[in-house]
Amino acid sequence: MHHDPSDLRRRRAAIAGAFFVQGLLFISLTLRLPLVQRTYDIDELELSGFMLMLVLLAGVGSLLAELAAARAGSAATLRCSMVGLAVGTAVMGFALGSGGLAPFVLGLAVYGTALGAVDATCNMQAVALEHRLERPILPSSHGAWTAGGLLATVIALTLPGIEAAHAATAVAIAPLVVTVLPLLRHDAAPPPPAERVDIPWRAVSMVGLGLVLFYMVDTASTAWGPVYLANPDVFTSPPTSSQMVALATLPYLAATMLARLAGDRLTARLGAPTMVRTGAIIASVGLLVVVLAPASVWQVAILGFFVTGLGVAVIAPLSFSAAAAIAGAHLDPAQRRARVDAVIARFNQFNYVGALLGAVLTGALGGISLRIGFAVPALLVLGMIPLARHFAATTQR
Repeated sequence: MHHDPSDLRRRRAAIAGAFFVQGLLFISLTLRLPLVQRTYDIDELELSGFMLMLVLLAGVGSLLAELAAARAGSAATLRCSMVGLAVGTAVMGFALGSGGLAPFVLGLAVYGTALGAVDATCNMQAVALEHRLERPILPSSHGAWTAGGLLATVIALTLPGIEAAHAATAVAIAPLVVTVLPLLRHDAAPPPPAERVDIPWRAVSMVGLGLVLFYMVDTASTAWGPVYLANPDVFTSPPTSSQMVALATLPYLAATMLARLAGDRLTARLGAPTMVRTGAIIASVGLLVVVLAPASVWQVAILGFFVTGLGVAVIAPLSFSAAAAIAGAHLDPAQRRARVDAVIARFNQFNYVGALLGAVLTGALGGISLRIGFAVPALLVLGMIPLARHFAATTQR
């Protein structure tokens, strides 16, 4: 099927913009988790409860996106979900400013549901474009997410005194911009049901386990990294300002973005299995550096987060790419997109299983020791090594 290259470039920029906004808002929230703790006087275990709620509702949002995308298309579903993301972010910001717990929980619920829908539809869009271009673009698409997170971190570093309500209002505008971008449309109306083709869920699930392990590491680093760095039980003289605490997230995101921007070409050259195996080993080393950082030198933990980001960066995008390749094999383009959209929405649930384990498990173990909380994903990420062979479908379309 012929596609205008200039048109596809515009669509790719729009999809990257959607990923960028999602990263901007998510990291803006995680950087304010210490503020949430202080505002509502909650400990790590109670904060884990909030994060559990976020993860569960995101899973619901992902399933709702599957139903909506089947009827209205992933582009329209993504636009509607972005509106929900904007509303939830604004409500949480105002709640933090006023100190009201009920409005914060309400905003978190709206945000979490919309986040799941945005997550699923962003990946639907990127996978569909990758199939049209017939080359890897998922790593750089996820790199746009990381760039958004980096911007959020830079804002926290350079404008530490900005009030939560003002910050939320500013970033909540960004999702509304996505609603007018030229996202990737279906070429035609969804095709009529064809002869049933069984999806090889076992193969998809093997790749999904890789996504679980990635999000265990990623959520532990982005959500608990600032809490870890600021914890006086971990470091004898931890950084106290919000600027310095953001340094836990900044190196991780910087390394992740660098690896993802190079990931398209490296995957095409080395193959997805090699990328996954190498990344798992590097990530494990990075997390061990975080765990073993001397109590008097918190800067060592920052180095560990940087190395971790370099390692895990491409695992998530290659997971989605491999799942789509497995699910859409031997189908014509129209049928493939409809089937892959449905599979991606369900596959996205592995994301939330990993996020749940990374956020809640790290927080629960943090009640004993946050060092133990980070030691667990340091060991589990090595499970990517035997799983890597299932990623071969990424480069065998």
